[in-house]
Amino acid sequence: MPNKPEPKKSQARPRISVADIRARKGGVPLVCLTAYTTPMAQRLDPHVDLLLVGDSLAMVVYGMKTTVGVTLETMINHGAAVMRGAQRACVIIDLPYGSYEAGAELAYASAARVMKETGAQGVKLEGGVEMAGTVRHMVGRGIPVLGHVGLLPQKVTDKSGYRIQGKDDAGWKRVLADAKAIAGAGAFAIVIEGTVESLARQITETVTVPTVGIGASPACDGQILVTDDVLGVFSDFTPSFVKRYAELGPDIERAARAYAEDVRNRRFPGPEHCFPLPSPRPKGKA
Repeated sequence: MPNKPEPKKSQARPRISVADIRARKGGVPLVCLTAYTTPMAQRLDPHVDLLLVGDSLAMVVYGMKTTVGVTLETMINHGAAVMRGAQRACVIIDLPYGSYEAGAELAYASAARVMKETGAQGVKLEGGVEMAGTVRHMVGRGIPVLGHVGLLPQKVTDKSGYRIQGKDDAGWKRVLADAKAIAGAGAFAIVIEGTVESLARQITETVTVPTVGIGASPACDGQILVTDDVLGVFSDFTPSFVKRYAELGPDIERAARAYAEDVRNRRFPGPEHCFPLPSPRPKGKA
């Protein structure tokens, strides 16, 4: 008999690396979203280039008013969960407030722990000129860093602090200098948040690494949003730069209401959801 051809083995696509992200400067825009859990990471992974385990989970998952209450341990736990679900996307984890600002050694220790305990590809931290030395120190020791300039959520103490950056000459120069400093320090890419469009465009044209916009400019080398905003799940407040691609919040409420009605009216569980005793019954059963 002729030999049967061996079935083709499906080859998993290699994980997108930090080097791959950096090489996308000026190319096809990078697609980035946040993820905090394994199931969400599994669903987003085939469609995105980068998953950010953002400290936005403070509000989205834990109901906090700002991001400053998140601990390093919390970020590690969620980062490990996302890594279990993401097979292809580059996974970056936020360093939370208080885990890096005091100095380069603290930042390196926090980042090394995050990467060791999660297996993620890199970390993100906020800040510009004042953080350039820290970024340089971390990159020099092998920690890939995603920068973050413009609006810095970790410096916001309440919702009123979310103000668009770069509206005046001083603010414009400050954000531009921040981006140049972080790129020069070795960050592989930079998030630009809550910044006037023309400034974000100039930053993108000026720095040699990819920029990822969130409330910035379509000229950025990529875009990122909080997934729960995109899906219409988080509704405490919606930034004006968010585009909703679904409204799952009302669907969740409708499903919960239908379940509650079925339970209260004894329509659930039905026979198909129960486990009958096998027939004939085992000996010794009345």
